Amino acid sequence: MQIYRRLTQIKAISFDLDDTLYNNRPVMLVIEKKMNAYFAEKFATLLPELTFDTEQKFNSTFWSPYREQVVQAQPEITHDVVKIRYETYRLGFLAHNIAADVAEQEAQAGLDYFILLRSDFTVPQVTHDLLESLSKVFPIVSISNGNVDTKALGIDHYFQHIYHAGYQDYRNNKECEYLLKQKPATDMFDLVCQQLVIQPEQLLHVGDCGFADIYGALNAGCQTAYLPQYGIGKKLNQIPHIELTRVEDLSALLI
Repeated sequence: MQIYRRLTQIKAISFDLDDTLYNNRPVMLVIEKKMNAYFAEKFATLLPELTFDTEQKFNSTFWSPYREQVVQAQPEITHDVVKIRYETYRLGFLAHNIAADVAEQEAQAGLDYFILLRSDFTVPQVTHDLLESLSKVFPIVSISNGNVDTKALGIDHYFQHIYHAGYQDYRNNKECEYLLKQKPATDMFDLVCQQLVIQPEQLLHVGDCGFADIYGALNAGCQTAYLPQYGIGKKLNQIPHIELTRVEDLSALLI
């Protein structure tokens, strides 16, 4: 652990999920291949007269124009990865002359399959051990820009609150009435402090991204722990309070 700023009183800890508590990159690489095959089969069934290069056709390049259409029409949808994926799929089907009702059904089916794959992996035991230990001492919460299902991963019970950017309340499986913007916006950090009834400087946020996590948390007035263990997140532009080599380094807070 590298200490850059002295930590003050900590009353709660928030965690980013992807590439902080586990290595998400291998998961996404597998998902991309499976989704490519999934949509190749779907389009072959719905539009057998069309010929597609199934090895590459349904990768991000294929869906990118439809995603851009969604963003241009609804700029704030970029904060909700579930909604934007559904709308991207729907427009993709519509662009290939699939009937509107079928496009909606197939977009939802594609989204459901993606979400199933998204949470189909095992969280390292060291992460379970750490979260269990910390949760006995601090209220801990998760703050994510993504849509991984913490219940499917078997880690939801460690968290007092689970926050995902967008309109979806994942804990109660319902849609929120208000938008929580993605980090580095302070929406989720502010909500954590409000619901735990603590001051921002009493929250320690742990994350892998120098921009979304560290810049975002510092901007919200929180303390920060930078964890570049998997080498995925953006580099630092601001100095965190501490830098971790491994997530289990946080066990030092229990001493």
